[in-house]
Amino acid sequence: MDRGFYIIMAAQFFSALADNALLITAIASLRELQAPAEYEPLLKLFFTISYVVLAAFVGAFADSMPKGRVMFISNSIKVLGCVLMIAGVNPLYAYALVGLGAAAYSPAKYGIVTEYLPHSKLVVANSWIEGLTVSAIVLGTIAGGWLISPAVSEAFRLVDGWLFDGREGSLLDYSMACIAGLYVIAAIFNLWVPNTGVDHKPTHRNPIFLMRDFAHCVRLLWRDKLGQITLAVTTLFWGAGATLQFIMLRWAEHSLHLRLDEATYLQAVFAVGIAIGAVLAGRLIPIDKSVRVVTVGIVMGLSATLMVLVEGEFSAVLLMLVVGAMAGFFVVPMNALLQHRGHILMGAGHSIAVQNFNENLSILVMLALYAVLVWADLSIDTVIILFSLFIALSMFLVRRWHLRNMREHKDELERLLATAANLHHAPAAARAPNVAADLREVLPPPGTVLQKVKQMARKPVRGRRRKRR
Repeated sequence: MDRGFYIIMAAQFFSALADNALLITAIASLRELQAPAEYEPLLKLFFTISYVVLAAFVGAFADSMPKGRVMFISNSIKVLGCVLMIAGVNPLYAYALVGLGAAAYSPAKYGIVTEYLPHSKLVVANSWIEGLTVSAIVLGTIAGGWLISPAVSEAFRLVDGWLFDGREGSLLDYSMACIAGLYVIAAIFNLWVPNTGVDHKPTHRNPIFLMRDFAHCVRLLWRDKLGQITLAVTTLFWGAGATLQFIMLRWAEHSLHLRLDEATYLQAVFAVGIAIGAVLAGRLIPIDKSVRVVTVGIVMGLSATLMVLVEGEFSAVLLMLVVGAMAGFFVVPMNALLQHRGHILMGAGHSIAVQNFNENLSILVMLALYAVLVWADLSIDTVIILFSLFIALSMFLVRRWHLRNMREHKDELERLLATAANLHHAPAAARAPNVAADLREVLPPPGTVLQKVKQMARKPVRGRRRKRR
């Protein structure tokens, strides 16, 4: 991997880090404004709506210019959203603007790697992306809680007193400024993303054509006897995951008596559990056996009901780790099978767009339902039980759906699964013993990475000086 790849990874890491920290700070901002409790899940709803409304167009936008420029524009929009929050704009509207930047950023984030690297390095590159994404979720959630913690708030108070005699606005403005700084760092890295030399001329500019083409792709994937099952599972998973994020915070505060900044650590533990489950699934579940893990989704939903019995912090951490591991274990194989079917049916780009649309639509619907439950002033225990049983029942119905497909279309499904197995199983002599061994062979040691980061910081400056002479 060369310097350009590390620049791309650094830009993605800092942008994702800021995304996860901003949500926690925005929740704290709503509470400081004494907004109704149901406004908190609406934050994520406002953030996600751009993903759904613009699903048919963001791919064409990402293909209309170099991906580095697209990511720079997207991160600049996110910075503007943070500035609006600092300026006193309603956090819901400002966060919606950040969501617009994120929706535009998503296809460019995945597309740049495909354009820049040869196919032989895509598996390793995606391992980097997934690893950095999980790291950004964990560290970003922790950073968001840390920025609103009493100790940091006191430090901001001292700075505010020194700069403005303590008379200027909210201390959360300093937290927003720190997060905006992370987006600025990501945008600076975007400026140095190498140009891949790909011709960026969109095939079609007509919005009507784009919408019809997108609708055709949505129907195509939902009608596929294997794609419909995997798409249903991942759609339910992401909607449930976004809702659980808010349920977890409220549960930690009401049942475990933790502050908001302390409750964020449970979200980090849940993300670690997902990473553990993903690694186990990658080692244990071949792609042609992916549908069997739907049962784990049913168990996960039932296990979440145990939250109402938990009273201590240690048991809460253990439960979130286990539930997260089950979530990662069942969603990763299903996601791999979905990407395979999408690539076969319509190509990777259209498949990702359809997947994003359905998953974010699920987030919108489930967060809206959760906001209604909060507005109805139901206890957190009631909400947890309703949510958990809904997930378990939904996964049970998806499993029944697949079993019916197997009875009615057995030959077709067996052929599709055999095709997936043949395409994804390399010959035994060509396979490394495991993913970790593969990564050790192709990834540089940590010392080399640090050395390249130092070179990355120096080379652009030298290049500019030579150009001026």
